[in-house]
Amino acid sequence: MILPSKHLSQDRALLTIGARILQSLDHPKTVSAVWEEFTTQTREESYTIPLICYDYFVLALDLLFLMGAIELRNGLLHRKNT
Repeated sequence: MILPSKHLSQDRALLTIGARILQSLDHPKTVSAVWEEFTTQTREESYTIPLICYDYFVLALDLLFLMGAIELRNGLLHRKNT
């Protein structure tokens, strides 16, 4: 689920979803704003990227938080500088 495998495409792996989330966090945003941007971008590229459900999105956020890549401050997601 975290990495792509024989039964899980690269586009549905949590690391891939997390990378797309990190790309969109150029400045602090609410979770809702990131989700809206993510789904809009996915719909525009729907011929190559399958739509994912909100559960996968939240799991990707959890993974990014556990990896220390993002943090939540005052209701906004921030990309951590590494």
